[in-house]
Amino acid sequence: FATGRNPENASVAVTAGLLARLNRDELQGVMAHEVSHILHRDILFVTLAGIMLGSIVLLSQVFLRGMFYSSMGGRGRRYSSGGKGGGVAQLIMLAIAIIAAILAPLMAYLLYFAISRKREYLADAGAARLTRYPEGLAGALEKIANDKSPQLASVNKVTAPMYIVNPFKKKKQMKLSDLTSTHPPISERIKILRNMTHGASFKDYSDSFSAVTNTKTVVPPTALTKEDIALREASVEAKKKERLETQMRQVGDIMRRVNQFVFLTCLCGLKLKIPPNYKPDKVGCPRCKRTLDIPKK
Repeated sequence: FATGRNPENASVAVTAGLLARLNRDELQGVMAHEVSHILHRDILFVTLAGIMLGSIVLLSQVFLRGMFYSSMGGRGRRYSSGGKGGGVAQLIMLAIAIIAAILAPLMAYLLYFAISRKREYLADAGAARLTRYPEGLAGALEKIANDKSPQLASVNKVTAPMYIVNPFKKKKQMKLSDLTSTHPPISERIKILRNMTHGASFKDYSDSFSAVTNTKTVVPPTALTKEDIALREASVEAKKKERLETQMRQVGDIMRRVNQFVFLTCLCGLKLKIPPNYKPDKVGCPRCKRTLDIPKK
C-alpha cells in the first residue's frame, strides 16, 4: 500500500509474501499502481474525503441526539404559537429534518466508497501506462485474489482503501457489497487490463474500460490525449519463471492422471482436478459457483 500526503513525502510498503509470490513484471505492476496513487495524490484526497464523511456523520448524530433530548424535555407541550396549521407545518419540517439527518450519512458513505473505487481504476490505468505491460498487474491481481492466506490481522475499515485490493476476506460475493466496497471487483479490473491489446495509454485504458463495463469511462477528459505508448514484451526473468511454473503444472497433471484424477473444465475457464476418492457425483466451481456433473468412470 501507499502512504504520504504528497509525492515528496510518500512511501510504498510491500509485504514479504508479495515479494515471494510475484515475478518481476507482476511486482512492477503492483509498484506502479501504488506510485500512481501517489502521483494522483489519492492518499491526501481519500484522507480529506474521510474527514468530510466523519464530519457529516458527527453532525447528523449531534442533530438526532439533540432532537431526542429536546423532545424528552418538552414532552406535553403543544405547538400553540402558530395555531393548528403552524403546528402541522412544524411537524412536517421536523420529519423532513430527521429523514435528512438519517440519509445524509448513508449517502456520504456511498459517495466515499464510489470515489475510492474510481481512484483504484485510475491507478490501474496509471500502472499500465508506467509499465507498458498491463498483464503484469493483471497477473498480480489474479494471484492475490486466489491467495488462500488468512486475512491480515492489522487491517481495518480506515486503512482498507490504502491496499491494492480489498483486504477483507469475503465468503460470499454479493452485488450489494459492491456499493459498500472501497475497491472494484478484481475480476473486472483484470478483464479491463487484459483487454488493452492496442497500447498502454490512458485512452487505451478508457476504451477497454468502456468495452468491459458498458459504462462511461472513469478517466478524465484532460487525460485522453493521443499518446502512442506501445505494449512491451514480458521480461526474460518473468518468462523463465512462467515457463518453469507451466512445466511443473504439466508434470503435476501427468501424475494426477496416473492416479486416476478426473479433470473438469468449467465454463468460466477454471480447471478442476477431482481426486479418485471424491464420492459425490457433482462438484461446485469455486470461481463461478456453477454445479458440474462428474462423469462416471
